[in-house]
Amino acid sequence: MGWELRLLGCWQLLCDGHVVAVGARQQRLITALALMGQRSRSYLAGLLWPDSTEHQASGSLRATVFKVRHQLPGLLSDSLDPVCLASSVAVDLLALRRSAEEARAGAGIGPGMAERLYSAELLPGWYDDWVIFEQERLRELRIATLEAIARHHLSAGRPDAAVAAAMHAAAIEPLRESAQALMIRGQIDSGNAAGAHRTLADFRRRLHDELGLEPTRRLEAAIGGTSPNGSGLPHPAAATSRARLAAHH
Repeated sequence: MGWELRLLGCWQLLCDGHVVAVGARQQRLITALALMGQRSRSYLAGLLWPDSTEHQASGSLRATVFKVRHQLPGLLSDSLDPVCLASSVAVDLLALRRSAEEARAGAGIGPGMAERLYSAELLPGWYDDWVIFEQERLRELRIATLEAIARHHLSAGRPDAAVAAAMHAAAIEPLRESAQALMIRGQIDSGNAAGAHRTLADFRRRLHDELGLEPTRRLEAAIGGTSPNGSGLPHPAAATSRARLAAHH
């Protein structure tokens, strides 16, 4: 059987391409194993039934594992303790993590990668503490990878692609200064100084309104150092002139 587990956007289990109905308890066990890898029975019992006694939690886990093994054959490995998913199970979250690591290393940045990272939310609507931790972990990975993609595009002379990746990162975390800096740097490199000024002004206003803070000097350094207007940005007219001169050459 070809098992595929989808955790991004919603929970879904497929067998040979067909959606399989799974009970709530079985979903939570399968999810824990997908997110954390193999775990001992005692760990899983305490994680999934924290408000039950040790005896009750162990019984609930035993019944849940039994149902998964009999209703979803081949999904779990043959190991009785620790428990884990079979190595052949395809998990979309794990595939995304691998792609993200490749992108951060400067390889495997294919078309649509930034868009996939932007929309890849882990189990929205799940509020278990252990799921929330993994949601935040993925969120940080998505932002860091989008910023790495933006830096890669900047160094390769593709400022428009850099701006797009940085905008996705900033949409996930609007007050993240490093994402704003990459967006502004890309706008400058593409000759859009006016857009860079707007981006900086919007970020400065939002940062002040929500946190009462001002952008740091590191933002100025990241976008090109200091300038007469104190923002580190070229004047819009000057930048436009430089872009026109470059086009003539």
